[in-house]
Amino acid sequence: MRIRKKKWAEPELSECRYYINDPEQYRGRWKEFFGNDKPIELEIGCGKCTFIAEKALKNPDTNYIAVDIKSDMLGVGRRNVERIFAEAGKSSPDNVALVRCNVEMIDKAFSAQDGIAVMYINFCNPWPRLKHQKRRLTYPRKLNMYRDFLTKDAVIYFKTDDDELFEDSVGYFEESHYHIRYITRDLHNSDITGNIVTEHEQMFTDEGIPIKYLEATLS
Repeated sequence: MRIRKKKWAEPELSECRYYINDPEQYRGRWKEFFGNDKPIELEIGCGKCTFIAEKALKNPDTNYIAVDIKSDMLGVGRRNVERIFAEAGKSSPDNVALVRCNVEMIDKAFSAQDGIAVMYINFCNPWPRLKHQKRRLTYPRKLNMYRDFLTKDAVIYFKTDDDELFEDSVGYFEESHYHIRYITRDLHNSDITGNIVTEHEQMFTDEGIPIKYLEATLS
């Protein structure tokens, strides 16, 4: 997702207690960052953070880490997190971390000691051109990288509007020896309950585009 430069983003993030610009320092120590042993869930390519904010608000006994490469995006995300919690009459969250990290280097930020058993990939860049497809967050090289820090019983939840990306990703998961335990090509007309609709998801749905969804576990 492209976003215009936000001059206010980095100054605001520098004052945010749950923003991390150097995640390598917490590799294997994210429970120390949160100060508890609650389970940790991870979203990569978090965008404007409305999804992670809703998850954190509804599940105070779970810690959430939202990762994006762009500080401008995370600046918008911080404002959304604060807004969503304020609208619910809650103070700033203590179960959220906003992390600036290039997914290409994500194995430098997390390890198996962090106990991450749930990961979300929501509406990532489809990178349709063949020469760019290795940048996809579901590409086999990345799926193999995630194995380095996910628990053995971990689940990856993947949503997209893009047909080609989805069908290719089904192949990527299978090629990387993940087990697809659930799949639908029309999420909103499936039996899935409790789905949190993101801004992009609502936009695509309003355009009549079915949302594709799968859940994959490590075999």
